[in-house]
Amino acid sequence: MGHVLLVESWVGAMSTLLPRAIREAGHRFTFLTRNLHHYLRPGSGDGVHPLLTADNVITAETNNLDTLLPQVRRLHEVLRFDGVITSCDYYLGTAARLAAYLGLPGARPEAVEFAYRKDLARQRMQVAGLSGPAFAVTEDRPGTEAAARALGFPLVIKPVDLCAGMFVRLVADMTQLREAYDALDEFPVNARGQQRSPLVLLEEVLAGPEVSVETVTVDGATAVLGVTDKSLAGEPWFVETGHMFPAALDAATVTAVCDMAVAALRAVGFDRGVAHTELRLTAAGPRVVEINPRPAGNQITELVRRVTGVDLPMAYAQLALGEQPDIAVADTGVRSAAISFLLPPRAGTVARIDGSAALAAAPDVVDWAVKPADHRTGHAVSNNNYLGHVMTVDTTGLGARARAEGLVAGLGVRYADDLAGALA
Repeated sequence: MGHVLLVESWVGAMSTLLPRAIREAGHRFTFLTRNLHHYLRPGSGDGVHPLLTADNVITAETNNLDTLLPQVRRLHEVLRFDGVITSCDYYLGTAARLAAYLGLPGARPEAVEFAYRKDLARQRMQVAGLSGPAFAVTEDRPGTEAAARALGFPLVIKPVDLCAGMFVRLVADMTQLREAYDALDEFPVNARGQQRSPLVLLEEVLAGPEVSVETVTVDGATAVLGVTDKSLAGEPWFVETGHMFPAALDAATVTAVCDMAVAALRAVGFDRGVAHTELRLTAAGPRVVEINPRPAGNQITELVRRVTGVDLPMAYAQLALGEQPDIAVADTGVRSAAISFLLPPRAGTVARIDGSAALAAAPDVVDWAVKPADHRTGHAVSNNNYLGHVMTVDTTGLGARARAEGLVAGLGVRYADDLAGALA
């Protein structure tokens, strides 16, 4: 039985899937966090949160690597860890450096940083000769405006160190660029209390459908589990509204997409772990959007598991422990699995969400949830504001996506101020 040090976590699906996978693989874990209350938010469900089933729950300042390294060394002397892991993008580099510091298995810290930092990944892929969008990395507003003039509009503006699509925006002119830059500039500290990088990434727009490639890399050799498709909400934001695995693509396109994803991982030097690489299918061929050196979010790993039988969170934990995960694809009887998300029509306080009775009665719905009454939501500008989801499976073909989207379309969001106005 191995002992995993789990450093922070997402509060979404992976906060449940990763602890479950560690336990089901026959291992145990210690949870290390700087703020336990971050994981004890209202509406997180009944019973004990899976993160709190850890053998030990320890509070430490996870944002200060200088003090964290010796503190974890002392913990290691007593608790004896066999691996270090995290599901949260903001601590991927921390977990990799802790593993290296303790002499435990894991990807090279430099490779992890090259992968998850959007600017560094783009630069490494360029050096490797991979085709990609024209781009510029800037550090202040005058430099950003000058780079935008040189590249030409329209452009995509991105923070280099945020996730879930936060502040990623399509800008068509200088006015929109300034608005986007100012909004980003007003967010100097991320949700985990970390000072953000002032760098901004500007990119040529990649036109075409978006997909992702789910992979497992062991000692530099990457195995592809398959390709997931993505549906996106309208511009100027890049909010994901759903996914299906496997993507409905011809064999030649699948090969080209997978080859590009593997080449991108090679370019950043990624040598061990699970990765989720996003690409656009452009007229000139597949182009990488970003590399994520961890399992996919938005329950994509559950879609993969239902179709292939491969448990990517479990593989992620096993790789962190130095084990060889079983990623052999099995016939599960499911030909496609999909998830569709309910986006808020606007900001406000939700009174109720109508239509969920149909979800509970549908035999092909394997998971669903909607936010409760009195939930306050913001605008649909990132993947953090979903009001619910529906996951479906299709045992005959690639119909899961259309089915999930149809069920979500049948849900109706009712806001408290609308109902109050009707009763006035």
